[in-house]
Amino acid sequence: MPPPADTARAPAPAAGIAEAHRPGRNVGDRAWSVALHAFGGAVLVVAGLIVLSLYDLARPLAGKISIGRFLLGSDWDPVAESFGALPFAYGTLVTSAVGIAVALPVSVGLAVFLVEMGPPRLRPLVSFLIETLAAIPSVVYGLWGLFVLVPWLRTTVEPALGSALGFLPLFRGPPIGLGFLAAGLILAVMILPTIASVTIEVLKTTPPSLREGALALGATRWEAIRMAVLPYGRAGIVGAALLGLGRALGETMAVTMVIGNSPEIHASLFAPGYSLPSVIANEFAEATGGVHLAALAGLGLVLFGLTIALNAAARMMVGAIKAAAGGRAA
Repeated sequence: MPPPADTARAPAPAAGIAEAHRPGRNVGDRAWSVALHAFGGAVLVVAGLIVLSLYDLARPLAGKISIGRFLLGSDWDPVAESFGALPFAYGTLVTSAVGIAVALPVSVGLAVFLVEMGPPRLRPLVSFLIETLAAIPSVVYGLWGLFVLVPWLRTTVEPALGSALGFLPLFRGPPIGLGFLAAGLILAVMILPTIASVTIEVLKTTPPSLREGALALGATRWEAIRMAVLPYGRAGIVGAALLGLGRALGETMAVTMVIGNSPEIHASLFAPGYSLPSVIANEFAEATGGVHLAALAGLGLVLFGLTIALNAAARMMVGAIKAAAGGRAA
């Protein structure tokens, strides 16, 4: 028995809608898609052009020094055309590690306070102060560090750390104020707003049912935060920390003013050092020889490589945390 005529004609409107929304027919969607792909590709093109420009500037260095000697060497003498990037890479990593070690607990504590425990009237004031820290120029941080932080470290903090923890190589040496510790603390203050702001937004996404379920099972307020809120936002907190670490790696002016600018490797945090951005900023204007300029461009490539490695590690770490959280949920 053949179907009724109206039933046979029923699929026609759906077919008409699909026909109207074909990619070939919808010019606006195709143009929008092409524009988005172009914008995304432009980022890769710009990054590639930066690398090519630095590589072109650094090519004269290859005729004087091998790549291995440049990366692992510790001597920096522009007059003798002897260049080694290891002290600067070491200073960059040490100061960034100190900054993230100090800023991360404070930032997470501020985020938990503002999202979970802080009085509603106090939250806008604390948020405003965090935003103000993010707006302060780098040179102002450097001046504050030079005239306030460094004397305080020299007269109070470093002698106390040397007396209590002097048996560790990290806290040995004369307390001169300028050095890795001062630069790391400056970086901690500078990256704190970035980590705190991202962590606040991450914690706000926690479903209320998780918190309420923990409280219903008899957990205290802190236990609910520790067992429900923080584990849910762990991947976002790690991403925020690595975002702040990325800024710490490239910070220049404030670090230059308080790190001591000494191209040497020391285990002590009290000792002066140097960082990759600092040496580039200090010596670029005075680089007269082609090899010296090429060495500074090579330092830029090393810094770029550290940034790429950081981003790759961040993606891998966040992916691993999400996979572990999904496995536990399953």
